[in-house]
Amino acid sequence: MPRAVYVLALGIFAMVTSEFVVAGLMPQMADGLNTTVPRIGYLITAFAVAMAFGGPFLTVALMKLPPRRALMVLFAVFLTGNVLAATATGYGVMMAARIITGVASQAFFGIGISLCARLTRPEVRGRAMGVAMNGLMLGTLLGLPLSTLVGERYGWRAAFWVISALALAAAVVTLVGVPRLDAAGSEGGFRQEASVFRNPRLWLVLSTSMLVIGATFSAFSYFNPILTEVTGFSTGTVPVLLIAYGAATVVGNTVVGRLADRYAVPVLAAGLALNTAFLAGFALFADLPAPAVLCMLGIGLVGVTMNPAMITRVQRTGNAGPLVNTVHSSFITLGIIVGSSLGAVGIDVWGLRAPLWLGAAMAVLGLVTLVPELTGGRSGRPAEPTPPRPVPAASASEG
Repeated sequence: MPRAVYVLALGIFAMVTSEFVVAGLMPQMADGLNTTVPRIGYLITAFAVAMAFGGPFLTVALMKLPPRRALMVLFAVFLTGNVLAATATGYGVMMAARIITGVASQAFFGIGISLCARLTRPEVRGRAMGVAMNGLMLGTLLGLPLSTLVGERYGWRAAFWVISALALAAAVVTLVGVPRLDAAGSEGGFRQEASVFRNPRLWLVLSTSMLVIGATFSAFSYFNPILTEVTGFSTGTVPVLLIAYGAATVVGNTVVGRLADRYAVPVLAAGLALNTAFLAGFALFADLPAPAVLCMLGIGLVGVTMNPAMITRVQRTGNAGPLVNTVHSSFITLGIIVGSSLGAVGIDVWGLRAPLWLGAAMAVLGLVTLVPELTGGRSGRPAEPTPPRPVPAASASEG
């Protein structure tokens, strides 16, 4: 596995830690910015919306740059947003900071995943995606609790300073560890990248990814109140359970990464079927601690861990370019927005078990989107319409 893949995982870890930090420090930030907790919650929504809709535009703007240089630009934008957050004097400044970091994070995902594809042989790309996506899983397992701990002990601004330092370190490691390559879009440019979106099947594939993540986040967004108010765990126990959930995602992501190259569609089908069972089981037995925890860990094993298979399937349907990968990341983020929003509506109408049932329903819809491939004899390894070019020799034009 190329060293650069592990380097990109570190960058993703920094981005994901920044994404989650607000969720762990909402009361402290509300006090510090003289606002309310619900208004701090809008910062999370703004970050996600900026990722989903702003990231592709920034990716297009950077397509003509060599990938390492594009990543350096994104680190600079991301660092600017985090420093602005750490020094924010009011709610409006903080909102602007979260939008800036959200746009940069999404573009980083797209360009970084595209670079992983260029650096690895087609037969091991799924495994490479699994390694890179471990940055996302470790962000859940370590980034959120550590940033929350720093914020609680030293103040919420300190958490943003720590993330800024982490981003700076990741930028330096990227500068050293990522090779110089020509711009991915230097031959065909934007039109060639965008032409694959004329393929209706690509949109179906993207919708599968949205439903996989939406199903998981419909439940994950409300684990805390479900585990305390329905299952009966103490507030002090829930962080331990969430760490166990994060560990399950690391294990699941590693397994899926190993299988994604040969069995992308079967892995997705199995993951969605199992997630349906775990979500429904959690809803049925949420008041029983042992079954509830087992189902929660099951969701961790087969939920967001489908990322390597999802990425592999998207790249084989479209291409491995940065625009396709960024749009795919936008659909994943849209799944987070839709899943968490529907979960909130469900709680208001039907109670705390509703997000689990809604998640199960979204997982079933995800299975439905796989039916054409599962019944049409497709192997899950369709030829790539526009395969990425072989990695060229180091370019002297990149600084």
